[in-house]
Amino acid sequence: MRIALIAHDKKKDDLIQFVTAYKNTLLKHDLYATGTTGGRIESEVGINIHRFKSGPLGGDQQIGSAIADNLMDMVIFFRDPLTAQPHEPDVTALIRLCDVYQIPLATNMGTAEVLLKGIEEGFLDWRLLEDRRDR
Repeated sequence: MRIALIAHDKKKDDLIQFVTAYKNTLLKHDLYATGTTGGRIESEVGINIHRFKSGPLGGDQQIGSAIADNLMDMVIFFRDPLTAQPHEPDVTALIRLCDVYQIPLATNMGTAEVLLKGIEEGFLDWRLLEDRRDR
């Protein structure tokens, strides 16, 4: 699967913890991230990851473009619901694109764990996701 990993500043530590816990599962997939988040994942967890620009500099939009081009299979986006984000319209657009293109989206650790457990147990098969989007 092609999985995007994104986190607002106050949620980056949570995402690092999550990626560390699920490192063995995530290593089996192609990983993408916004710039700052991806840099932290690479340096702190030791996973190679394709990095887009930082979220406020267009990284969220780049991931949205990948979704629209059928190049992303899942998004894990640890959002900070208590802090205003200067690029909130980009965040909203990214979430809308996930809904439009039926891309599984986790915005918190609980949902992200359910999605990755589904992958580990074979309940979420990316080939079925590809078939669904081809219709």
